[in-house]
Amino acid sequence: MIEPLLVRVARREPAERTPVWFMRQAGRSLPEYRALRERHSFFELAGKPELCAEVTLQPVRRHGVDAAVLFADIMTPVLGMGIGVELVEGVGPVVDRPVASLADVERLRVGEPDEHVLEAIRIARAELDPARALIGFCGGPFTVAGYLVEGRPSRDFARTKALMYREPATWHALMEKLAEQFSRYVAAQEQAGADVVQLFDSWVGVLAPADYAEHVEPYSRRILDAVSVPTIHFGTGATEALLGLVARAGGDVIGVDWRLPLAAVPEDRAVQGNLDPAVLLGPWEHVERAALEVLAQGAGRSHVFNLGHGVLPSTDPDVLTRLTALVQERTAVVRA
Repeated sequence: MIEPLLVRVARREPAERTPVWFMRQAGRSLPEYRALRERHSFFELAGKPELCAEVTLQPVRRHGVDAAVLFADIMTPVLGMGIGVELVEGVGPVVDRPVASLADVERLRVGEPDEHVLEAIRIARAELDPARALIGFCGGPFTVAGYLVEGRPSRDFARTKALMYREPATWHALMEKLAEQFSRYVAAQEQAGADVVQLFDSWVGVLAPADYAEHVEPYSRRILDAVSVPTIHFGTGATEALLGLVARAGGDVIGVDWRLPLAAVPEDRAVQGNLDPAVLLGPWEHVERAALEVLAQGAGRSHVFNLGHGVLPSTDPDVLTRLTALVQERTAVVRA
């Protein structure tokens, strides 16, 4: 059997070139996705296996990237826990009843993963070329806990930190439930056919390293340990000290946003990143120069080319297609 290029690089095995995919490659930057959204809500697309698989595969067909990533929201695995969530355009996930007490945590249910998500993985994996990976997706426990406590995205997560400091028993009870639910979720994704799983902690950068070590790291480790396929661990806005703790929590591949060099990732891990997504809004000459600088940073180690965060909605899809070809062609020549 052919193992996907991304899987081999994640294991730091010899590879013919650098794999490339983009966080949030599926979705608002693609006209074919916008056409579907005219007829279906986000949760309809994510909740119907055939539609979810279609959106998951759209960027592979258009851009020729080396991996498809499951089209799912960061809040998907908590929808079955007894929490009402609405995705508000321009805001993000909004929770109808934020978690504020131990009693709120105790009401949360831990259950089996949504079968619709798993069927979408089976469909997408069956349609993908064997050389391309299917990446399972799970939100990081701190970010999801923060949304549940704040009720919506926040710049400073002050309410979340207050709960963490003032009521540590409530915080750890919440994280225990999320870790259990998310562990089941990623394990089921692997069983359904995911070749790689990414844990995406969007807001972990608001934490001091000591707080991460005490209040988050054990739970992220538990989720990452729940699968045997390679894992990618990405935390946005991490300082170099925090990135070291993120790596300690686990991940065969450590993602880096554009604020840190790829060299900040320990040498015993593969590295993913880290072109600033806003660069893609500029002229091609600048995109090309910045991309080649990222490739130069990743030379000599197992590197997955990606952005330092998700594709911006206003990104021209043709630029992503051109960037994919650039990475694939340049690295194949270098390693030939």
